[in-house]
Amino acid sequence: MNHLLCGLAANPALPPELVDRLLALALKEVEADPESRFADDLLHNLGDRADLRHDQMLELTAHSDTMARYLAYGGILDAADVDPRSAPNAAVALLDERRGRPEWARFLATHPDSEIRWKLASCPGLPQDVVDLLAADPDVEVVKEVALWTESPVTARLARHPDPEVRIAVAFNPTTPLEAVLALAEDPELPLQWALSERTDLSQALYARLAVDPNDGVRAAYARNPGIGQELIRVLAADPEIQVRRAVAEHPHAPLDLLAELVVDDRAAWNPLPRISAATPAELAELAGSRHAAVRMLVAQRRDLPAELRDALAVDPDASVVRAVAPHPGLSEELLRAMVARHGVQVLSRVAANPDASGALLEFVALHRPGVRRALKEVAKHPHATGPALLACLPDRTARPLAAAHPALPPEVITGLLTDENRRVAEEAAGNPSLPRAVMVELVP
Repeated sequence: MNHLLCGLAANPALPPELVDRLLALALKEVEADPESRFADDLLHNLGDRADLRHDQMLELTAHSDTMARYLAYGGILDAADVDPRSAPNAAVALLDERRGRPEWARFLATHPDSEIRWKLASCPGLPQDVVDLLAADPDVEVVKEVALWTESPVTARLARHPDPEVRIAVAFNPTTPLEAVLALAEDPELPLQWALSERTDLSQALYARLAVDPNDGVRAAYARNPGIGQELIRVLAADPEIQVRRAVAEHPHAPLDLLAELVVDDRAAWNPLPRISAATPAELAELAGSRHAAVRMLVAQRRDLPAELRDALAVDPDASVVRAVAPHPGLSEELLRAMVARHGVQVLSRVAANPDASGALLEFVALHRPGVRRALKEVAKHPHATGPALLACLPDRTARPLAAAHPALPPEVITGLLTDENRRVAEEAAGNPSLPRAVMVELVP
């Protein structure tokens, strides 16, 4: 029963009087058992509601500082609702989002709990006197956190800190002045390969020195760094380790000819690459005309292609290209159905993921034989899915919870799923806004 109440707490159609009853139940439960997982889940689901009244929000806040912190990060609490003395974690959360008060930072910088000071140290925009105080904290973990996140000039001083871990944290901080970083780079006792791999303002000579590290993960980090030049990009593209070569392909300034060579030699499941995302229309047209399907597939992954190019890729003879372009907005139903007719199960799930897929097309996909489990999952979460399409998804164990949550599922089916042996399915059904109101009333004590 508890899982159904948690589902109801997240149901956007839950009547206000039932929200009140669930909140009272949750608070009573947590008073009886402060460690109750059920009460915690119930309170968090209630805290996520968009229709929460201010008085209900304050009741949730009074539950615990942790709950107050959750609500603060969720944008539900503001400075007027928080007392840093009773809810220091919530106060830190608001400071972290630049919605707190400067005097809170000064109070929390001397808090007896070092974990509070550690969390405070990563907040942006702290007053300089607070940063200075935290940089001199007796707990070195707090000092390291300041060194890693602060945007203040204190990093130049912390670069000379006696603790090597603080100096390494300074090197990781992208706002540390270059002069201080270069001085750190000359210290042979500091392992700075990873720390400096994020910097985009080093000299090409220093990048070249760092990028010959024996660790292929380090070389890969430099291979995708936007600061390295074309010469080093091509050197790293010839690295014997595939991890490094793949990182070169992710470089935002990788030459297109080199990029084509890398993807043709490695038929990996590429994510959209930055250089392809930045390609001009003329470059896209040239790449789309490549004789290599792997190159055409990279273009097909974009979701802002000109209609003519998009439709040309939709009829590509290679299934991998068609699979990549299938979710592109604007494709006609005729083209989407033609994809399935030509390539069958190879493209079925991607066709179902198209945001413009009609209810009729989603029914066609859900009833396709042979079926594809991933396609059923896409159908079950698609906003255009119809009742018949969702019913076809229910027998599949991975699509069933998604279908149970879909508002197009018939109300009588949703009600029946409340007793499903899979607790997740039942909870999703309880959270379905199409669940009849009378059933909601029966479920809430």
